[in-house]
Amino acid sequence: MGTSALTNLLLAGWETPAKIRLISLLFASGGAIAFPVALFLARLVSLGRQREVALAAGLVCLVASTIGLTGGLFALQYRSYYAEWHAPAFTVTWAFQFSFTVLIALYQFAVLGIRLYLPFGFVALAVAGVWFARRQR
Repeated sequence: MGTSALTNLLLAGWETPAKIRLISLLFASGGAIAFPVALFLARLVSLGRQREVALAAGLVCLVASTIGLTGGLFALQYRSYYAEWHAPAFTVTWAFQFSFTVLIALYQFAVLGIRLYLPFGFVALAVAGVWFARRQR
C-alpha cells in the first residue's frame, strides 16, 4: 500500500519529499496493521466453506480493513494537527470538535486518499485475496 501511494505521488509530482514520505508511511502502516486483522476476519467468515467463499471473504475483508484502518490513521493525524485550536479535552465543545474533525478527515480520505490505491494497491489486494483462498485448502 505504501508503494502504491509512493508511486502515485511521485508520478503526480506531489508537494515535497517529506510529505510524500509521510503519506507513503501512513499508507504502509495502515496496510501493515490491516493485514492481520483482515486475515483473522476472513478466516472467521470462510471457516469450512468453499474456495470461492474464501476468496470473496479475503477480498472484502482486505479491502475494508485496509481502507478503514488507513483512514483511521489519517483521521488521527488530521485530528492531532487541528488539536491546537480545539477546546480543552473532555468538554462538550471538545467532543463536538473531535467528532466533526474525525468525520471530515474520513470524508477527505475517502475523496482524496482512496485513489492512491489505484491501480497497484488493488492489484496487491487481489493477489493477497487469491493467496488467502489457496491457503485455506
